[in-house]
Amino acid sequence: MINWKVSLYIMASLLFVKAKSILIKILTKAKKAFDSRRLFNNWLKLLIKYALKRVGFDAKLIARVNKCALELNPEVFGIIVDRFSRGFIKSIECINHKLFVNGVEVNNINDVVYDPGTYARVLGWTYDAVHGFWYKDNIKFRYMRTPILEIFEEDMYEILDVKGKIVVDIGAYIGDSAIYFALKGVKRVFAIEPHPDAFAEMLDNIKLNNLEHIIVPLNLGITSRSSNICIENADIQDTAHIYHRPGNCIDAVPAITLSELINKFNIDGNDAVLKMDCEGCEFDVILNDYEHVRLFRELVFEYHPTLVNKSLKDLLKILGTDYRCNIRGDESFGIMYCAK
Repeated sequence: MINWKVSLYIMASLLFVKAKSILIKILTKAKKAFDSRRLFNNWLKLLIKYALKRVGFDAKLIARVNKCALELNPEVFGIIVDRFSRGFIKSIECINHKLFVNGVEVNNINDVVYDPGTYARVLGWTYDAVHGFWYKDNIKFRYMRTPILEIFEEDMYEILDVKGKIVVDIGAYIGDSAIYFALKGVKRVFAIEPHPDAFAEMLDNIKLNNLEHIIVPLNLGITSRSSNICIENADIQDTAHIYHRPGNCIDAVPAITLSELINKFNIDGNDAVLKMDCEGCEFDVILNDYEHVRLFRELVFEYHPTLVNKSLKDLLKILGTDYRCNIRGDESFGIMYCAK
């Protein structure tokens, strides 16, 4: 039976999340709309056409930057304005009919949104063609992936102070988050990634950054029960959007439980952070193996209710017994930070 204080906490948290989400969306949209005046010559006309397009009217968005005309779809327009509002895009210029974003020449404005390599260059990353890797501030990656920019540029995990701690990184992908934690002074990172191609790339990235002594890479999945998980032939680019479910299949990868991981590496939860970005497995682990989740002093994870047909309420119901959680997002997707 759920304690009335927990029930009250769940209700208050959900109401707060919804109210906060609505208010933030309203204020953010207003700010971004006003900020767009510093990007495009015809910003007001663009905003009107953008609004018409969003409600179903056939309106073409042509942005004017000096003497250049840039045709944008609504998604590109929204993302460009969002990134400018948050300080990632500082300028868009047209010089001699060539387009420059943050002083970097780009072939097409759409590449800044859809091509992580172009966006990385705009943010100051450089590709070393001789040695075959991307680098910035002595941080190196073999290939440029969108999560690298989310973590290192957008400070996705800035809320965490991991210095001197242990991090259990579930869903380590190509090692982006593990390398971030290592560079923040963590004592040890257990980087768990089931996808074989992503895992191989992670090994390469760890070596590039000389972090073999800090990061422990594990080609495994995490489930609430010992089993296998199915990779389902997911491409390395798509694995960030797929929940690898427990089961036996041709592309099965071994999975272990938190209990097995804790016992094998003698992890003290009071000195450890549990990070999960595993496209749905957070529900399996938290809801079905909470006795081991609650051993950790801090949790940070992305939640993906729609991938597993669950709700945010399901998580808050159980986490509220031990943790106070800060939620950044809405009921369908976001990042949750919880501390005892």
